[in-house]
Amino acid sequence: MLGEMTNDTLEPMFYIFAFSISENDRIFILTAVLLIYLTILSGNLLIISLICLEPQLHTSMYFFLCNLSTLDILYVSTTLPNLIYVSHTGDHVMSYAACIAQMYLYLVFADTECFLLTAMAIDRYIAVCFPLHYSLIMSKQVCVLLAFPAWFVASMNASLVTCLVNNLTFIGLVEVKNFFCDLKALRVASFGDTISLKIFIIVDAMIIGVIVAFLILASYICIIYTVLKIKSSAGRWKTFSSCSSHITIVALYFGSAMSLYLTNSVEQDVVLSMTFVTLVPMLNPLVYSLRNKDIVQAIRKLLHTKITH
Repeated sequence: MLGEMTNDTLEPMFYIFAFSISENDRIFILTAVLLIYLTILSGNLLIISLICLEPQLHTSMYFFLCNLSTLDILYVSTTLPNLIYVSHTGDHVMSYAACIAQMYLYLVFADTECFLLTAMAIDRYIAVCFPLHYSLIMSKQVCVLLAFPAWFVASMNASLVTCLVNNLTFIGLVEVKNFFCDLKALRVASFGDTISLKIFIIVDAMIIGVIVAFLILASYICIIYTVLKIKSSAGRWKTFSSCSSHITIVALYFGSAMSLYLTNSVEQDVVLSMTFVTLVPMLNPLVYSLRNKDIVQAIRKLLHTKITH
């Protein structure tokens, strides 16, 4: 069948492997992915709703958190719905345009999340190191100036990568050994010379990685230095705990990203890709809900309002 489609298809098509499962396991995968997707949607929509409805959450920190939750919804919506469709129908074939579009959106949202986490690190630096001037420094205009470049630069970077991928040669029915059109999987599946693309990806990742790592590490070095100057241990803990949610999300995101792009096994790629795509979007609302008093109070207030009415 693969051979027939390869010979008869003029425009290349992509066969998304997803998971190598039997017919009996398909229902389990479908149910699990659907539950994960609904959990991510409901958790992040709750965070967005709370921030929009509760005036006390109209601060720079929650502005970035609202951006992050919106991004997480968009991020998983580029990959999981198609995986649910594949698991439900057994139709693994995706058109060229749909595959390239999925890869582009995935790159945009992955890069934007990276930049947003950096902006949130800068926000925590201002909050801890300049607490008396925090609201003045982190005005709405400054928040927008930090958030907008994250989306814009990520879009431009993804556009450049997509143009390079679009120049690769794909013939017939192309086997994509992942559950979505991942850049790494497409490069491996293409024909011809991909060395220039590989070099660009490495250089691009290094530039972004160095800038992001420098800004986040510099922010937290200054934060730690400021915290250590606080005399009481209770004061040090209270101050540093305001950064704990962000530190947790950063560790999860970059830890899973490094694990994904350091592996050379196809089987591990699929599992780690699923972890990378779902882990932070699923845990982000939970981490910020459990470790943030303002969010907890907003939830209690919302529940109390619902009960009294």
